[in-house]
Amino acid sequence: MNPAGLPTAYEHGNRLTPEGTSVDPILVEIVQGTLASVEMEVETAIARTSRSPMIRDAHDFRAGIHDRQLRKLTGRSYSALVHPVVRDFPLAEMGEGDVFFHNDVYESEGGIGHLPDLCVTVPVFSGGEVVAFVQAFGHHDDIGGAVPGSMPSNARSVFEEGLSVPPIRLWDKGVPNQAALRIMTRNSRMPDSLAADLDAECSACLMGARRLAELFERYGRDTIEAAFDAILDQTTETYRREILGKIPDGTYVWEDYAEHDGVDEPMLHTQRITLTKSSTGGPGRSEQYPDGGPRLVIDFTGTGPQAKGPINHCGDYVGGNFLKKWLAPILRNLADTPERMAELDVNEGVVPLIEMRFPEKGTLLTPIYPAPTNARTFVILRLLGVLAGVVAKAVDGRMPADQETIRYTGVYGKDRDGNDYLMREVLGGGSGGRYYADGEDTIHVVPDSRNLPTEFTESRFPFLVERLGLAVDSGGAGRHRGGLGYEKHIRMLEDAHFMSIADRSILACWGVKGGKAGRPFEVTVDVGGPEERTVDALADAEPVRAGQVIRIRTTGGGGWGDPLDRPYDEVERDLRWGKVSFEGARRDYGVVATGDRDEPVVDVAASDALREQLRSERPDAQPFFDRGPGYARLAGGQPSADVDWV
Repeated sequence: MNPAGLPTAYEHGNRLTPEGTSVDPILVEIVQGTLASVEMEVETAIARTSRSPMIRDAHDFRAGIHDRQLRKLTGRSYSALVHPVVRDFPLAEMGEGDVFFHNDVYESEGGIGHLPDLCVTVPVFSGGEVVAFVQAFGHHDDIGGAVPGSMPSNARSVFEEGLSVPPIRLWDKGVPNQAALRIMTRNSRMPDSLAADLDAECSACLMGARRLAELFERYGRDTIEAAFDAILDQTTETYRREILGKIPDGTYVWEDYAEHDGVDEPMLHTQRITLTKSSTGGPGRSEQYPDGGPRLVIDFTGTGPQAKGPINHCGDYVGGNFLKKWLAPILRNLADTPERMAELDVNEGVVPLIEMRFPEKGTLLTPIYPAPTNARTFVILRLLGVLAGVVAKAVDGRMPADQETIRYTGVYGKDRDGNDYLMREVLGGGSGGRYYADGEDTIHVVPDSRNLPTEFTESRFPFLVERLGLAVDSGGAGRHRGGLGYEKHIRMLEDAHFMSIADRSILACWGVKGGKAGRPFEVTVDVGGPEERTVDALADAEPVRAGQVIRIRTTGGGGWGDPLDRPYDEVERDLRWGKVSFEGARRDYGVVATGDRDEPVVDVAASDALREQLRSERPDAQPFFDRGPGYARLAGGQPSADVDWV
């Protein structure tokens, strides 16, 4: 039953053709390429015709293509689910030109995490029957609620977070439901951009549905559906052969934490994974796998209780279908080469390989309605790191250190003409060092997303961007250094309010196998002025006066491996590039250097002596993970968790 008490009666997730159905492999490549092309065309159309900065410029939206069994066929990025639409609207009652809409977190079957994510779904028809779906969802500027942007940091219920809409038919056979659209825009502080964005998304998905219908018309339904099965079978076999086989059979445990929920004082909000890898019990019994192939069991038992504030995520619907596809990209790091990692997509083919086990209702991943969820990114992004960490324990650290977390920052107020404005952006941070390379600087965990262009923001909003660059020394030290975060300085030209929905301001992106944690997130207002102060990472309305500067420093990724093993020439290069300071080189890498940034000179003899001294001062045993000093603050002085040791 869904949260509204409606039966989830539609049978889903099954094959479209009998096991062993043959299809021309060249045609499979053609179909797979066409799906990717249609997905890209839909996203390009949305980007070019939408209006809000979050959709048009920051690109915080995704598209996906699903078959009539609700299986995601494309794998370049994640997407929401079709399940709630088909649950409430039988396929036989759908018509060409229909567009379905929803954003209700608790009726989305886990596909929508917070109310600003608005989702549109369009059925694809062939021979008068539904054969597939094109879907898009994106993070919109405002859908009502207690604060501009619909993400109140201290919300105690979903009712404070904005307008919740269960699945509805927004367009009926090509005719928009103007009454529903008026209700939604009436609840938004940004009605014009909301209306324009929705129109862009609906039109783009309708266009995508026409493109897919042409594919079915060209090759025939039976052939295309056989190709769909082949695409997913290929993913299943690839992950079974190339990825799961790299994890030794056994059970492994690790956990990580969100640090605050906006209501209670900062504390450790636990997300725990017990990972069990077995060589049997998975899908696909065959001569090679008479007892089924390898599989993973991800058990979230031990995850902390539901938070009072908005960091909860509804993950336990449809067997965790959304979370399986959300977490699976982490497993690509086990591929033989970085090039092979980049080739592996994540579609519905990974779902049969993973079983998820959830604790009882009332935890961070199994919240009870109407628990708030607008900052659920703290949990689902942390889960990426928890899976990476627990796999790292199984494979002797051959996984990346912790990556950046997502955060929403922005300002709002009245512009020079007295009009209301809201500027929000999703700023990235550093990714973790890897066993073969440093982490990447200022990456965005949401694929294809980006910061807002300075030229655009300065022309539209009453502030100046005085600096946008790398935050020096923010990457965790290691044999392979963590990536650097942003440092952004904004000078306000009018009085305004600053807002932030961010994590990792106390805790840090962890380092692994001797690597050190990165530097946490930090916001300072009135930098260098008489009212200089550090702002809490969860803030709805921090006042900022005209002339004051807001400095935002985003997280650095964790380091991988012993920083005292980093070659001198790589530290010298970091000094020259301005990624590491001279003080940081000495403190973190045991490197003594003279000169200046343009011509740094490493004193090899002095550095050798310093490294020998630093090694001698270390304790004999160190944990496998380094969480940084913030962990001890929230753990009663304990420097590491029991699960950090191997």
